[in-house]
Amino acid sequence: MATKPLPYAGIRVVEFTHMVMGPTCGMVLADLGAEVIKVEPIAGDNTRKLLGSGAGFFPMFNRNKKSIAIDLQSAEGREIALKLVATADIVSENFKPDTMKKLGLDYHALAKLDPRLIYVSHKGFLPGPYDHRTALDEVVQMMGGLAYMTGREGDPLRAGTSVNDIMGGMFGAIGAMAALAAREKTGNGQQVQSALFENNVFLVAQHMMQFAVTGKPAAPMPARISAWAVYDVFTVKNGEQIFLAVVSDTQWAIFCEAFDYADLKADVRLASNNDRVRAREWMMPILRQRMAEKSAAELSAMFERNGLPFAPITRPDQLFGDIHLNQTGGLAPMTLPDGRAVQTALLPLTLDDERPGVRLNPPKLGEHTTELLRELGYDAAHIESLAQKKIVAGENE
Repeated sequence: MATKPLPYAGIRVVEFTHMVMGPTCGMVLADLGAEVIKVEPIAGDNTRKLLGSGAGFFPMFNRNKKSIAIDLQSAEGREIALKLVATADIVSENFKPDTMKKLGLDYHALAKLDPRLIYVSHKGFLPGPYDHRTALDEVVQMMGGLAYMTGREGDPLRAGTSVNDIMGGMFGAIGAMAALAAREKTGNGQQVQSALFENNVFLVAQHMMQFAVTGKPAAPMPARISAWAVYDVFTVKNGEQIFLAVVSDTQWAIFCEAFDYADLKADVRLASNNDRVRAREWMMPILRQRMAEKSAAELSAMFERNGLPFAPITRPDQLFGDIHLNQTGGLAPMTLPDGRAVQTALLPLTLDDERPGVRLNPPKLGEHTTELLRELGYDAAHIESLAQKKIVAGENE
C-alpha cells in the first residue's frame, strides 16, 4: 500500500454507478487517492447480489469507496443528492441517457449550479444513431469485431472478461483526469463521455488498420497466419498444456541448441523465421511430437533458463498463488462486506515504486450514510426521520 500522498487526494467524486463500467472509473480514481462516494439505492447496487460470473463485480470494482444509500425517487432524497454533488469535483454515472435528466442530476442541470463540475457519463454508445440501444459488453463485442477476432471461423466468441466495461471505465477516468487538468487552466469543468462500442472499436482498430494497409480482412486469431513460426499452445506430457514461442532467428538457434535439435538447426528449409512460417504445416507436428515427451515443468525450466518466451496455461483462481504477484505486492488483503478476508489485484502500475493499495474495503450498503449526512449538516433527529421514512439507509437498516 502506498505510503506517500496519492495524486488525487483531496478530489471528491460522487458516483451514481452500477455493474462494471462506471464503478471501474470510480475505482481507478479512488485507488489514486480520490474520495469516492458511491450513491446506492435503498436496496443496494444490484451487483452486490449477483451470482456466477458476476459474483466478483462488486468487491473488485468498489474498493476504496464510501457508500451512501438514498431513495432518489423521493424529493428529499434528490435534495440530499444535490447537496452531496455540491461538494464534488467529479460526478460519474452510467445510467440510460434519460435517467439522470429525470432526476435533475444530468450534466446541464448540475453545471448551472457549479460550472467547475466535471461530469463523466459512461454509455453504450457515444451520441449518434445507436445511442438509444441497450448495450452490454457482449453486445458490442459481437457488433464491434472483437468476438469475430477471438473465436474460430463461424464461431464468434466473447473475450473471457469484461474488457469493454473495464477499459470503458478506465477511459472515463482518463477523461476525468484530462478535465481536471483543463480546469486548472480554465477554471471550468466539462462533460466527459466514454462508451462501450467506441471502446471496442479502439480495441480492434489495429485490425481495421491491417485491412487499410494490406487490403485483406484480418482472420480470426485462431485462424490467423502468425508472424512467428513457433507461437502456440502445446499439449505435453501427462496432457498438460503450455504456450511456447520462438520469435526470432536468434531464438531459433538458442532453442535448437538447448534441446539438441541439430537436425532442425541444419535444415535449410528452416533457416529464417519466414521460412519457418512457410514450413509450419510439416514443422509443427515434429515439434509437437518432441515437446510431448517433456512435462510442462521441464519445458518451463528450459525456456526460462534460455531466455525464451513461455507461459503456463493458468486459471484465474490460480493467480492467487503466483510467486511474482505475491512477492511484488500485486495482491493486497481486503475484507468483503460479509466479513471474509480475501486478496485482490491492484492497479497494474507503480507510483514512485509503490503500488496504490486498498485504503477502504468494499463498503457495506450505506456504511457511510450517517457520516456523510452529518457532514452535509443533517442532525441526528433529521437523519433518524429520513431513515424511518426510508429516504436513506445505513448499514444496519
